[in-house]
Amino acid sequence: MLLAITRLAEKSTTDAALCKHYGHECRVVSPLRAEIRSSTIQTFVLAAADHEFDAIFFTSALPAQKIAPLLPPHLTKTTRVIAIGPQTTKALHESGIAAETLPTYYSRDFVPYLGDWIKEKRIGIPRADVPNPELINAIEEAGGMAFEYRCYGLEPTNQPLNLDNVDAILFTSANSYKMALLPPLKNILPIAIGDITAEAMRTGGLEPKIIGDGSLEGTLKALNTYLRSIK
Repeated sequence: MLLAITRLAEKSTTDAALCKHYGHECRVVSPLRAEIRSSTIQTFVLAAADHEFDAIFFTSALPAQKIAPLLPPHLTKTTRVIAIGPQTTKALHESGIAAETLPTYYSRDFVPYLGDWIKEKRIGIPRADVPNPELINAIEEAGGMAFEYRCYGLEPTNQPLNLDNVDAILFTSANSYKMALLPPLKNILPIAIGDITAEAMRTGGLEPKIIGDGSLEGTLKALNTYLRSIK
């Protein structure tokens, strides 16, 4: 199948190879673009280098790509670095930053992953300028302290997505669905990368036929299971 994958262009580097591994082709379509905030990144890097955080949580690969090369390699001697998924972990490791990886792909699992360790700990979170009160409230309710650094904004491209000849469209985030300029999806299979994205799609009137586990690989596995079931 030819899949349209809604991505920031900066985050699409491994999609084609992964899709090919599972027997598909892909086309990246970008309903959003990233507006990088260099001054915020620099402020975060200085704070991290001064050991102001007990842990840093990278919630996506893009801030990891931008920030990891600027961090001192010895940082992890005093600071735990946690990545939301393997692609984010890979971006950190490529710059020599050792990182733990959440066992799932959802920020809601960050606090349960840390458990009682989080009490009285300072958590630095470099992320997109997208509210996530559930994460912040969970950290604070567990006795931790959250420090958000909104390192990039997400702006709509305001360009209709090129879905010519595609068989399916895979939405990789709630915002990538909400901000997409979509033509009618006649004969195009709608796919959500995870349950949060699926809920946004349902709210907007589009029922996903397939819901992944929050990762591209897990979603491709779910797609192939679905395709086998309808043969």
